[in-house]
Amino acid sequence: MAGLILWKNQEINKIKRDIDRLFSRILDDFRFPSFMTGLRTAPLIDLEETKDSVIIRADIPGLNPDDIDISVTEDRLNIKGEIRREHTGQGINYFRTERQYGTFYREIQLPCRIRPDDVTATYKDGVLKIQLPKCSPEKPKTVRIKVR
Repeated sequence: MAGLILWKNQEINKIKRDIDRLFSRILDDFRFPSFMTGLRTAPLIDLEETKDSVIIRADIPGLNPDDIDISVTEDRLNIKGEIRREHTGQGINYFRTERQYGTFYREIQLPCRIRPDDVTATYKDGVLKIQLPKCSPEKPKTVRIKVR
């Protein structure tokens, strides 16, 4: 019986590999990878928290810094913008286009409250870095209650 189960698992794995290979060929033949990259409408980010601030790095290559719109509240950050395609002129036939163009939007829930007036942002080599200083922790308020 164990031999039958082993044979069955080997056959199922072979069928899975064949199906994966078939879908890979179909996607490549119809240039779906370029179509699928266009579906990603939000930049990928890294979010880190230090003792004093929250730092967000977003990959947004091929962008003019003037085309980035950043807004922030005490607990939420919004990044939006547009990557424009440069028009090369008449008579150009593309064999393949995989670069992403168009508008993007990303809303990020922050892990703590921040000071919106002190947020800074820089853009270098396709990476947007946003530094968000944390609010100082509020001390718990103690209220004395009289018992009657």
